[in-house]
Amino acid sequence: MSTRRHFMGRSAAAALACAAPWAVHAAPQKTLRIGYQKFNTINLLKGTGRLEKALAPLGVAVKWAEFPSAPATYEALNTGNIDIAHAADTNTVFAQSSGIRFAYLAVEVPNPKGLAILARKDSSIRDIADLRGKTFVTGRGWTPQYLALRALEEKGLSYDDIKPAYVSVVADARLAFESGRADAVGLWEPFLAAAELSGDVHVLRDAQRLAANRTVYVGNPDYAASQAEVLTVFFGELQQTQQWAQQHPEEVAARFAPQLGVDEKILLRASQRRNYGVERITPQVIAEQQKVADAFHTLKLIPKPVAVSEARFADASRFLRAI
Repeated sequence: MSTRRHFMGRSAAAALACAAPWAVHAAPQKTLRIGYQKFNTINLLKGTGRLEKALAPLGVAVKWAEFPSAPATYEALNTGNIDIAHAADTNTVFAQSSGIRFAYLAVEVPNPKGLAILARKDSSIRDIADLRGKTFVTGRGWTPQYLALRALEEKGLSYDDIKPAYVSVVADARLAFESGRADAVGLWEPFLAAAELSGDVHVLRDAQRLAANRTVYVGNPDYAASQAEVLTVFFGELQQTQQWAQQHPEEVAARFAPQLGVDEKILLRASQRRNYGVERITPQVIAEQQKVADAFHTLKLIPKPVAVSEARFADASRFLRAI
């Protein structure tokens, strides 16, 4: 018996021992524990409170756990502290390569306009080809790193033709770029929209036709296998929220700017150019992810080949009926 199950068993026994006789027969409260990162579309669902209301008739509560990064999110999933989570497509490949136990459940539709490589407006760098010999700041395994690799290949160059400077958080990437220590940077939303609205940058290349830039929904395989009813409600509410967001970008920005601490103009720019929606894990999605895994393996950032299909949850159709 795992430590987590043993703890839950002891907790349940203690609760029953202390409860009034009439409470012994009451159904125990279950909890869906969701790991999330700030500045992602799952914040829309969290902010509405819809999920809590929808799961209440099932006797299921919701616990939201915010994490500063994808690695921290995957570690919590691996240690059994959360049940489901989301992360970027590239981060998910790295998690699988690290031996994290998880299953692909669903993905969001591509968001290639929400990822781009930037240079300063007063720079002589006007094209991706001009990055030869220049410093590009990114994080290891970040979506901008994958975009840079593909954008360079598009111009007949390789990743070895640039000087990558690695950081751990996006704030450090922005600082290195804005201070002039790096010639170019790759950013995603809402940092991309914020940089564009500053008027100090120009876009060298976004991810259209190069990288999907998807959000991936993952979960503990055991939880996914045993809680189809709960996940049906989760993905149903998530899809409805995203369909609303697709039709109301101005309201998305106005409603969630205070929650996220981001200027409304920035969120509006980001929201207006993206498509919202959740999709199933199709062969195309697996192929996209495999291409990412193979690229990072070539760069020796992933020590051994990764078979993405092995992490796909085979029976996801049980809880993706609304998608």
